[in-house]
Amino acid sequence: MRLFTLYTGGKDSTTATLLALKNGFDVDSLLVIKPRNIESYMFHTVNIDWTYLQAISMDMKIYFFQSSGIKELELDDLKKAFKIMYRMGYDGVVSGAVASRYQYDRIKNLADEVGLKTYTPLWGLDQDYLLRLYLKLGVKYMIVSVSALGLEPIHLGWVIESKKDVENLISLAYKYNFNPTGEGGEYESYVIDAPNFRYLIYITEYDIKWYGDSGRLHIRDAKLVEKVV
Repeated sequence: MRLFTLYTGGKDSTTATLLALKNGFDVDSLLVIKPRNIESYMFHTVNIDWTYLQAISMDMKIYFFQSSGIKELELDDLKKAFKIMYRMGYDGVVSGAVASRYQYDRIKNLADEVGLKTYTPLWGLDQDYLLRLYLKLGVKYMIVSVSALGLEPIHLGWVIESKKDVENLISLAYKYNFNPTGEGGEYESYVIDAPNFRYLIYITEYDIKWYGDSGRLHIRDAKLVEKVV
């Protein structure tokens, strides 16, 4: 079955892609939705342009589609993108939805409407388990957006790559009562390495914007680096 991934550059859609490949699916491209509204309810916006490096590292094609980013209207944009992918010969879409019923239902319903199947391997799994699974699989990611009590400017740029990192993130989530995987938008991530990456992504320049109780890390420059075997 030929699939594409609805991709954000984050840990969930990257891991869903990895699991699809491990389970024998033919995943050869990434669909990235670029909202004009940075407060999009449905889609990620932080560092979305830098997904092209991840596509190169995974040796996949990448397709960017513009969206208004306005709640509900952006679903029309997604449906148009799905229609195009279906006409290009794809059988289904890989999604990194974890716990958001809003996201899961809308992706599945739109896919059904245009004739695409959905593959959502992370859906409904325990979120502490998922964070530990990402580590076990070798998915390393940087926190690039925070908007929850307990997550401060110091956490922007935090690379989750060790057991200590994962357990500290889980502890913060329980202490401050936010979603451990960031499924509610409490934080967003950018993957810098995974088993299906041919290259590491090395972020060489960035800036941080803080807005009182939330903040974002904007990548300004990054490069692909050969992995050391």
